[in-house]
Amino acid sequence: MCGIAGVIHADPQKPVDPRNLVAMAAIQHHRGPDGFGYKVQDDRGVGFSHARLTIIDLDENRGRQPFLSEDRHLMLAVNGELYDYKRIRTELTSRGAKFRTKSDSEMVLHLYQRQGLEDMLPHLRGEFAIALYDRQRDRLMLIRDRFGVKPLYWTEVNGSVVFGSELKVLFAHPDVPRRFESQGLYHQLMQTMVPGSTAFEGIHQVKPGHVVTIERRHGKFQIRDDRYWDMDFPLQSERGEEKDEDFYIEGIREKLMEAVQLRLEADVPVACYLSGGIDSCITLGLSAAHQQSAVKAFTIGFDNADYDETAIAQEMARSVGADQDIMRLDAGHLYDNLVETLWHAERTIYNTLGVAKLLMSRHVNRAGYRVVVTGEGSDELFAGYPSFRRDMFLHGLDTLSPAERAGWEQLLAESNQLFKGAMLAENELHDPALDALVGFTPSCLQPWLASAAHAPGLMAAHHRDAVRGYEPGRAIAEALDGDMIEGRHPLDKAQYVWIKTMLEGQILTWGGDRVDMANSMEARPPFLDHHLADLAVHLPPSMRIKGRTEKYVLREAMKGLLPKVLYEREKFAFMAPPAHTDPKKWAAMKALADQYLSDQAIQDAGLLDPAGVKTLFALHEDPDTSTSTQVQLDAVINHMIGVQVLHSHFVAQDIPALARRRAEELGWRV
Repeated sequence: MCGIAGVIHADPQKPVDPRNLVAMAAIQHHRGPDGFGYKVQDDRGVGFSHARLTIIDLDENRGRQPFLSEDRHLMLAVNGELYDYKRIRTELTSRGAKFRTKSDSEMVLHLYQRQGLEDMLPHLRGEFAIALYDRQRDRLMLIRDRFGVKPLYWTEVNGSVVFGSELKVLFAHPDVPRRFESQGLYHQLMQTMVPGSTAFEGIHQVKPGHVVTIERRHGKFQIRDDRYWDMDFPLQSERGEEKDEDFYIEGIREKLMEAVQLRLEADVPVACYLSGGIDSCITLGLSAAHQQSAVKAFTIGFDNADYDETAIAQEMARSVGADQDIMRLDAGHLYDNLVETLWHAERTIYNTLGVAKLLMSRHVNRAGYRVVVTGEGSDELFAGYPSFRRDMFLHGLDTLSPAERAGWEQLLAESNQLFKGAMLAENELHDPALDALVGFTPSCLQPWLASAAHAPGLMAAHHRDAVRGYEPGRAIAEALDGDMIEGRHPLDKAQYVWIKTMLEGQILTWGGDRVDMANSMEARPPFLDHHLADLAVHLPPSMRIKGRTEKYVLREAMKGLLPKVLYEREKFAFMAPPAHTDPKKWAAMKALADQYLSDQAIQDAGLLDPAGVKTLFALHEDPDTSTSTQVQLDAVINHMIGVQVLHSHFVAQDIPALARRRAEELGWRV
């Protein structure tokens, strides 16, 4: 796990300034505090840099990136982990490859040389962002893992393409502008981003499962964006007759065991994150079975009993003999760390769970660990969220009568009352563009599309004018591949939309990589192993949601290692208590609002409208406002504070100067 950066000029005779590369590495030293490297090819106008976190191959010099191939035709920088590398390295060595390191990353050079890009990609198993320059073909390839666990951004500016692992890495380059884009601001205020976009003008993400190829022709760039993998659910007409349950249960058990075992491979100790959900409990249970010594398990405890899961986590830890470490958090303390969290998240967050996870990763790092196995991705593969059950009951069970559907809907709402307004919309919402694409508006997007109604009134006049007539649901729909949705079961459609929006844009960013790597912590999610995912898409809907039981096949596959209370427990979304649920937390939020949402602060940033901000607070505090609406408005308030903090971090602050200072402080020099 590391951070990568680089520049390529349209004019190959224009040299890359190595001082910029070093600064771009230094601004992300939290991703790689163990050293840095850079390489430039002045006769080709290309340069890479790399900040290293040592997990595999602890030799400081041998593992230093960027790597050059032996013939110097290829230059490589990698962020992430590539699993099964020992087997691949052994096979390549038997065919004559000469490895110079023990790093998993080096195998990319040898695979590409022998097989080319297209045939290499299926061998890349894990979480990664890769920059690979091919001197002979004069092309730069930016490759992102299949689910987007690892971030990778790029922009084209002033005849150059600049890329890096974080937005601040791009902003450290003096040519890259730092301006909010009006539609990006709109989406920051409503939570859900358009896939592939950011809040900032001209800044793009490499989409999950995609390769962005930059080639030079006659002094200009030719940029191509190609997908190499997707969550490809079968057409309903292709599913055929269901097999016996044991077929699916055994298949999931085998693939998940393999995925966990691969992610325990490291040259440093590996721990587990442990909440009270079955996903992290399963990864802990499998890790404990695989390892000879007791597994270290880290748990977050909240001071609000409605949201605290430590009792169940403790039962799981005891059952497998894990060495559990519980970090208990005070609700008011979370807002004290929001500003720092947003520096790393680089986007707004609706719930302070992101802050809690940042504090947890710091705690884990200080305990001497830098790798953890996590449970992210299970709900996406096996339909664990309340929104999936809602869509299944409303759109995927043709045999139910309207009365039966209404009964299921009521049961679902009652069991997820805490999350109404966040995980589930207070009232059903229909977006015309999403209805046309999917056949219905997926429940996972409904609460955020409902929040979107507040966004224009919160925006400064010039931004509000720029989005007049803009339809956020249509923008999201147009970014999705209709060919991957058409003809699928409604549950498949709902899962696909979540994976392309909420998983990549939320769970794996401010709930994952960005707050883990803020403290040099590598998080490994075995549920997002693509071999497991390729099997999961073929599960019949009834094996994912059976009656009222979500993740049925996973529960059955792992029944032997789960305590009874976990095996029988309904999905409980892991989130921090919203601000309005605790007077101390509300006071802490108000203190931040007084600082960042004052009339002067709003005027200085030029993003929001002071009257609109006041109106929203008044609505939140109106005694007639429902609890569900308050939950929704809590999120919008977090977003309002968030965009102001992002402005102070990335627009008002001189990021190139900050990056140069950090390089000097670290002693990272040309």
